Amino acid sequence: MPNFTDVTEFVLLELTSHQELQVLFFVVFLVVYMITLIGNIGMITLISISLQLQSSMYFFLNHLSFVDVWFSSNITLMMLENLLSETKNISYVGCLVQCYFFTALVHVEVYILAVMAFDHYMAICNPLLYGSKMSRTVCAHLISVTYIYGFFVSQICTLWTYGLYFCGNFEINHFYCADRALIKIACGGVHIKECTMIVIAGINFTYSLSVVLMSYTLVIAAVLRMCSADGRRKAFSTCGSHLTAVTMLYGTLIFMYLRRPTEESVEQGKMVAVFYPTVIPMLNPMIYSLRNEGVKEAVKKAIVKASLRQ
Repeated sequence: MPNFTDVTEFVLLELTSHQELQVLFFVVFLVVYMITLIGNIGMITLISISLQLQSSMYFFLNHLSFVDVWFSSNITLMMLENLLSETKNISYVGCLVQCYFFTALVHVEVYILAVMAFDHYMAICNPLLYGSKMSRTVCAHLISVTYIYGFFVSQICTLWTYGLYFCGNFEINHFYCADRALIKIACGGVHIKECTMIVIAGINFTYSLSVVLMSYTLVIAAVLRMCSADGRRKAFSTCGSHLTAVTMLYGTLIFMYLRRPTEESVEQGKMVAVFYPTVIPMLNPMIYSLRNEGVKEAVKKAIVKASLRQ
């Protein structure tokens, strides 16, 4: 029988073994985090004060920015602290809490993107029914389900993480408490955690991505039937920003989760994970603001109002 050890804290390994790069990484990720906060909080504020951004599409975009702020904060703040700290420790309870919010917010975000794709389908393919079918009450119910389901799934996943046993190796080969890295150092409860992680990730990512793909297949077919070239351009511009966000998110998630946690996959996932919780939340508001005519128009009006007040 393995000699299980009671664990009170873990040691997070550094991003790099070169000490001279620690300060550089701290500055880079601090700048990225500040841009993430400014971009997403700015998007939330803009949607809240702009009368022209009160449709269901911007309602969901508002929640996407909200989730990105908390998701980035959950990972980046700990990473910034560890980059300048001599000790890279995290308590066992803190590790479970970080895992819980990481998994919950990932699932919330993928389903928000799925709901946004369905919203685009309703707006383009069923414009006459769009107002009644995607009312504010319906949107509130849809977004509530994504939060409730995401945190419920995360609770199940975290319980299986709590079921892992350790035998003295408390060094996590990651800059945050990642499930795959924890599995690699555990000596008990590994098989069921590994299987449930792959199954749950596979089911949720496949289902949410299927909604996105089916919605946009119907959207593209409807857009190609449009007689107006200007209408096609506006439709593709609106959908293009969302598809860019979906591609970035699902590409990294599939690479990180739908593989067995071997030593090589954990190391590769560590590099990808630098991009996912830091860069993607920073890019999302840029993607939607640069490619969305409604957001750009709202930004111009907000700037004009601010200049007139001065």
